[in-house]
Amino acid sequence: MSNSYQQVQLPVDLSDGLSMDGKEAKALGEMLSEDYKKADPFEHIVVDGFLPEKLITLVSHHFPSEKLRSDIVFDIGYAGHHKRQILPLDCNASAREFFAFMNSAPVLQFLEGLTGIDALLPDPYFMGGGFHEISRGGKLGVHADFRINEQLHLQRRINLLIYLNESWDDEWRGQLELWDKSMTECRAKVSPLWNRCVVFSTDAHTWHGHPDELLTPEGVKRRSVALYYYTSSKSIYGEVPNLGTMYQARPTDDASTKASARSLVLDQYLRDYLPTAAYRGVSRIKRVWRRATSKG
Repeated sequence: MSNSYQQVQLPVDLSDGLSMDGKEAKALGEMLSEDYKKADPFEHIVVDGFLPEKLITLVSHHFPSEKLRSDIVFDIGYAGHHKRQILPLDCNASAREFFAFMNSAPVLQFLEGLTGIDALLPDPYFMGGGFHEISRGGKLGVHADFRINEQLHLQRRINLLIYLNESWDDEWRGQLELWDKSMTECRAKVSPLWNRCVVFSTDAHTWHGHPDELLTPEGVKRRSVALYYYTSSKSIYGEVPNLGTMYQARPTDDASTKASARSLVLDQYLRDYLPTAAYRGVSRIKRVWRRATSKG
């Protein structure tokens, strides 16, 4: 018997494409945040009814059954067997629109509210993500995911999975297993049911997988959407001068334009290098001077 989970639906507006109010989405995430952070064996949440029914049906309908040029098929045993990975950028327009939405700011705001992780970033290349499909006899061993996206030089922080299986019998196996840090006990099993979403934090010990070979009937596949989210490093401030936008006048510009450009450059250098209190003081003096000269 599959577990039941709370019903939570993203407030997606389907009236004109796909859109969502960022503030509303973040508030929804914050409402669920305590459950996420207290989950065992690591930070995660499982919810049912995650997408509006019309949208999840559309996503499932546009799951490409035919082979695409960028398909990656894993037949390497415990590290992935009979697993097909489908790049969103090769899918049709409806699927591409959905994945672009899942990488959009309102979805990031929902996830930030849920996890408490600020400044999340999507992966426009969908490394390892997209549509996933596992066939009869397939499996994915228990693992902790790669930590750094070497193409974008970002730290992986969150996995988001949405299942697309309209009916699933647990006798077929395929439940997502969540294991404790020491790999001594499976603490949760999640059946891959229709419109069920799993979000979890990723680190060196977030062990998960579905390691038993699928016993699905012929033609029945375990399908899902997989998306990964990242953060950048603040070490960039030590690597690149944190200068703001710099303006330059053209040689042919008049004296007034050249003076304005010089003033903008000076102001930016003051902003970048003076302590905040000193910069505010200088700015006040400049404002007083401008008012005085304009009256004169």
